[in-house]
Amino acid sequence: MARPRTPKAKAKVTGQAAVRRKKFAERAEPTVEEGVGEPHEWLDEWAQKAWREIVAEIPWLNASHRGHLAIASYVRGRMMNPQIPEVGVQALNLLRQCYGQMGATPADASKAGVKPDGESNDPADEFFND
Repeated sequence: MARPRTPKAKAKVTGQAAVRRKKFAERAEPTVEEGVGEPHEWLDEWAQKAWREIVAEIPWLNASHRGHLAIASYVRGRMMNPQIPEVGVQALNLLRQCYGQMGATPADASKAGVKPDGESNDPADEFFND
């Protein structure tokens, strides 16, 4: 099975669009004026807080991600809630799958060539920068 296509917005954030200009130049970018929007009203306060944190962490989310984002927010909100003693393995696996579908796992970042904060992508920095 082929890998899913990288959204143009994600490619811009990760720097992949600059490296492969021709590939992403012709790719249409979804037009979403308000981004992902506000959390659903039916989510509890912990899930709504988780929604806002996830949106801040993953800048390329748009309206088409709202379903996965609601599921991820619900599970992450349960993790954040001190009144819930633990979240099961199945819920954590569901959260991991949602992150994968939204392109927000470390594996996705490594595929795009993103380095951890503070590390440079340019090998010449070793010789030219102090």
